[in-house]
Amino acid sequence: MSNSIDKRSLQRLKKIFSREELMLTIRNLSYLPRWIVLGLDLTVLIASFFFTKLIINGIGLHFIVFNNKTIYICFLLGVNMFSFWFFRTYAGIIRHSSYMDAIKLLFSQISVLVFFVLVNAVFQFFNGYKIYLNTALFIYMVLSFCGLFLYRVVVKQVFEQFFSEKNDVNLPRTVIYGTDANALAVANALKLEKPSRFKIVGFVDRNSQNSSKRMMDLPILIQKKKLPTLMRSVGAEGVIIADKSLSKEERLVIVEQCLEFNYKVYIVPLITDWENKKEISQKVKSLQIEDLLERKPIVLDNKSISKQLKDKTILITGAAGSIGSEIVRQVLLFKPKKIVAVDQAETPLHNLCLELSGTDVSIPIVTIVADVRNTDAMDRIFKDYFPEVVYHAAAYKHVPLMEENPSQAILTNVDGTKKIADLSCQYKVKSFVMVSTDKAVNPSNVMGASKRIAEKYVQSLQLKSNVDKNTKSTKFITTRFGNVLGSNGSVVPLFTKQIAEGGPITITHPDIIRYFMTIPEACQLVLEAGAMGKGGEIYIFDMGKPVKIIDLARKMIKLAGFVPDQDIKIKIVGLRPGEKLYEELLNDTSKTIPTHHHKIMIAQEIQEEFEVLHDEIEELITIANFHKKEAVVAKMKKIVPEFKSMNSTYEVLDK
Repeated sequence: MSNSIDKRSLQRLKKIFSREELMLTIRNLSYLPRWIVLGLDLTVLIASFFFTKLIINGIGLHFIVFNNKTIYICFLLGVNMFSFWFFRTYAGIIRHSSYMDAIKLLFSQISVLVFFVLVNAVFQFFNGYKIYLNTALFIYMVLSFCGLFLYRVVVKQVFEQFFSEKNDVNLPRTVIYGTDANALAVANALKLEKPSRFKIVGFVDRNSQNSSKRMMDLPILIQKKKLPTLMRSVGAEGVIIADKSLSKEERLVIVEQCLEFNYKVYIVPLITDWENKKEISQKVKSLQIEDLLERKPIVLDNKSISKQLKDKTILITGAAGSIGSEIVRQVLLFKPKKIVAVDQAETPLHNLCLELSGTDVSIPIVTIVADVRNTDAMDRIFKDYFPEVVYHAAAYKHVPLMEENPSQAILTNVDGTKKIADLSCQYKVKSFVMVSTDKAVNPSNVMGASKRIAEKYVQSLQLKSNVDKNTKSTKFITTRFGNVLGSNGSVVPLFTKQIAEGGPITITHPDIIRYFMTIPEACQLVLEAGAMGKGGEIYIFDMGKPVKIIDLARKMIKLAGFVPDQDIKIKIVGLRPGEKLYEELLNDTSKTIPTHHHKIMIAQEIQEEFEVLHDEIEELITIANFHKKEAVVAKMKKIVPEFKSMNSTYEVLDK
């Protein structure tokens, strides 16, 4: 019986002192309580005193002159403890000690040394002798500082050792590109990240200045060849780009090289000194397709935009959509008097309302569920709020759907725009900015043609007001741009979903190309164009280089860590009704005029008389209400002669 009890006790003791149990205990401790730190500091100070005493006694001198040494020892320790309090050496957590904590300790001990040297000087001046030996005080200061600093380093290392994940063999081996302060901050942050995401195996130096040197006990790898070759030599699976001196072009070269060999690429923004390590580690993110756009940052004329929007009531239609919601967010930055956000989509509008509830509460945001096709509802909104600037982003935009439902395209994109534009005139809105699309140029589908008709109507209203010479008339401005990355229904969310499902990625044609820009970029240019417009302009945006959709798909597959055509198949499904191989930003007969903003140009389109166009559009809306597809499309082709259907049943109407 006693033997079995002894065995159980022995097993319990083994379990208590096992490595796993010790790790669990230290993890649960989280940090050393201050009374323990105080006790450790006091122990170091006492040990330093006795070591100093041994050294001084060994050469035949005395640390303290007086016989009653206990009082003076307590006085010495008490001043030390006061200096710890004064320099806040207990403010930090020991396992997160840094060079700043070492500096605090150094100043603390130097202040103690200076204090007692002054005490000695005073005693010697009045009594002719010193209390403490100055040499002994100096030795004591050095020993105590070394002891205090050393045990903090030991505690820090012990915590890091026990807190480090022992399954780091399963973490992706990663190199950090860069050896500057930015790269070092990222490495430090990732080292303390819990749970760990990376096993850092080295730093990459492209300047060959640190050969055979190490940082954070990790090798500095000199890049003499392409980065993938270097990564292969150390068995790395990914790279974190943290070199702040890299240009956009140099970064793109690195990304292209890594993606070619299916290495993971992560990026991190510029680190500021006041960011803590948790914030830094959270900013290390996988490279997004938006990061591969060869585009420079947009510089806005904030002064002119602010002049247009500050302390004004702003109406935004289609406010729950990708573009409309971003316009709401960006308009908020210019401190308007009020924002009226209108959309017929209840749930997205509710989500936008919840998102904005945490922003600047001093700016009222009125969310209204209403359809731009409803004249009475729109009239009530204008009558209640009297907006001074209108951003009209409400529209149906999906090409295949509108090809099947041309009447809906007319009733929303044409009649909805007409109603908002007419009400803007009636209620003397200062600026009306319409969000259009490059699909309105030489349209090959119903959606694009409906937007072109809306553009024509808005321009004709401006022409009419110019003829009437009404100085207080509304300025009608149109903005036209291409595809927006990440917008609802665009290829990027579709490809992301298809990759998550294991493929295949579906592409309509291997040669199809598109222009892309990000949602914030597009909306910034909309605000800029709206501020610079004098009325009647159609602004087109510099969309950068066209992107081949099949190349976009391959890059997205690689960014997700898969091999194109092996892990994820790419399937060609054929052009959809009304779809072009490439989009245009100008009609064949159009020219462009530059503006003060190099990314914004004015398209010179032929403007039509209001009366003639108005009658044609009224007739088109009447036909649309009967929901006869061919009749609607035939009338659209009459209003927009350059509308030639492609890959569509409506091609017969062009013959």
